[in-house]
Amino acid sequence: MYVVMKILISAGVIAAVTEIAKRFPSFGGLIAALPLVSLLSIIWLYVQGEQTKTLSKFALGVLSGFPATAVLLFIVYVSLKQSLSLMTCLGLGISGWIVCILLQEVAIKFIKTII
Repeated sequence: MYVVMKILISAGVIAAVTEIAKRFPSFGGLIAALPLVSLLSIIWLYVQGEQTKTLSKFALGVLSGFPATAVLLFIVYVSLKQSLSLMTCLGLGISGWIVCILLQEVAIKFIKTII
């Protein structure tokens, strides 16, 4: 029952954001940029009894994914402005995201070796 409740609430949030975005695209984008998934995940983890240490590690993981997500969204934005198909835009964006994550991992390992 608990899992069903999480699914319904989470799906409701996504549905609400997409409905707002249909009517007000810029405002919908702003709402979508809010850390809704991250906050919902933190809340669900907390309700399930996870330790604050786990919540902290989760928040750090989300934070470390932010630069790659920004790259993905920028690539999708530029690709859409060039009138590429949505699937092409998403493919390019996801590819950019993967490259950014890999470069970030290499940079982190390099920094750890010099510190």
